[in-house]
Amino acid sequence: MPEPVRSILIVGGGTAGWMAAAALQRTLGPHVDVTLVESGEISPVGVGEATVPPIRDFNLMIGLDEAEFMRETKATLKAAIVFQDWGRVGARYTHPFGTFGPGPTLGDFQQTFFALQSTGKVGPLGDYSICWRAAGAGKVGPRDSDPRSPRNGLFTAYHFDAGLYARYLRKICERRGVGRVEGKIVEVSQRPEDGFIDGVVLDDGRRLSADLYIDCSGFRGLLIEETLKAGYEGWSHWLPVDRAVAVPCAKVGQAAPYTLSTAREAGWQWRINLQHRTGNGYVYCSDYISEDAARETLLAHLDGEPLADPRTLRFVTGRRKTFWDRNVVSLGLSSGFIEPLESTSIHLVHAGLVRLLQHFPDREFSPVNIAAYNRRLGREVELIRDFVILHYHASQRDDSPFWRQVAAMPIPDTLAERVEAFRDRALLYQVGADEYFSQASWLAVMYGQGIQPRTFNPLYAYQDQERSAARLRDISDVLARVVEDLPEHEAYLKANDMWSGDA
Repeated sequence: MPEPVRSILIVGGGTAGWMAAAALQRTLGPHVDVTLVESGEISPVGVGEATVPPIRDFNLMIGLDEAEFMRETKATLKAAIVFQDWGRVGARYTHPFGTFGPGPTLGDFQQTFFALQSTGKVGPLGDYSICWRAAGAGKVGPRDSDPRSPRNGLFTAYHFDAGLYARYLRKICERRGVGRVEGKIVEVSQRPEDGFIDGVVLDDGRRLSADLYIDCSGFRGLLIEETLKAGYEGWSHWLPVDRAVAVPCAKVGQAAPYTLSTAREAGWQWRINLQHRTGNGYVYCSDYISEDAARETLLAHLDGEPLADPRTLRFVTGRRKTFWDRNVVSLGLSSGFIEPLESTSIHLVHAGLVRLLQHFPDREFSPVNIAAYNRRLGREVELIRDFVILHYHASQRDDSPFWRQVAAMPIPDTLAERVEAFRDRALLYQVGADEYFSQASWLAVMYGQGIQPRTFNPLYAYQDQERSAARLRDISDVLARVVEDLPEHEAYLKANDMWSGDA
């Protein structure tokens, strides 16, 4: 039997590094030594604050107490993303978590919806989503595990301070036995016979080595790119935004349980309410607006007084050609970057870790196993990429050069097929088990941005439309009552010991 992996070195801290440390230590326990090396001279990017519901699975996997986690990270809950001015200026729609209509899965709800819409017997789409209704009402609550309960669909994620999350995970990891080494890597050595990494040297001369290396060094990709030359596949021709200017501001009013994304002249702006402040950022294309103008635009659209100077980040959308090369696995920004529109950056760290555990190597590092990992994660990343491109492609805006460019750009064939299937007869489908975004998500964005199907599956014209309409009215009425009884967002956090005393 091949020799098992006995040691793992994580290069880089921040959110990705400490997530990796927490997951690997929790899963591998005493069998593998987990060490993380980071330098205080290198500041993590750390502006990401929004997540998607699988973050709950990750926190459960590493054994976090939810109330403590939320207090430590100043977290709030998130039930949806609200999009303002995306389809056209003045239009607003919601991409909720969970599903539309009855049951724990979407099924073919959209076919019934469009069949009834053709005869005027259906309400607005949001009437049939508990998360859409809850987000709009500023309310949250616990999800019911009973699939028969309307609250079974009440999925939430978190908004949190990414810097505080990394700090909290570090504290948890060190308590559980993860080693932390402070130092800046100045040299990476490779085995001459096969190019595998066999050690790193710090600026004080110390040398660290391991069987498996996790590259969490950010956009630089110290191991995966600078050393192993894995290559990068750029997606700027589909996702032309390449800058983000971010600034926190003072919290004003109650924290909304949703992320607000507002389309601007050359990109879009986020607003995320935390317990103690509001996170803001303008993601833009530098071909169409200067850095100074982007800063001015952001500062002109804050809810409260800025709490720091705006910080600019530069990036190129895309992915590593291989996420795992030899004995190096890249996670987080070192593996690529789509952009923050649908809050998937932290999710992809989680996804990469889950896939790594499913494909965990021995010291032979089977090429077949590594190739399977790269194919699976690559497909998952590309499906998320397509979903993000959809937001730009489906916009009806033509009021600035940026919006005219993204409306006219070619899109991936994989996305074009899905858009045309929906436009033709309201057809939605999942590509495979590794696809994150559900049919409900595709419905919310395509319909929300004005893609109206030409027709629907003719089988749905044969159903008893009065009965179907009555069923949807019942669902709408039940959801309205359930949401009315939910507590206000901040009141719920305080009542459940999730609110930090100094927030």
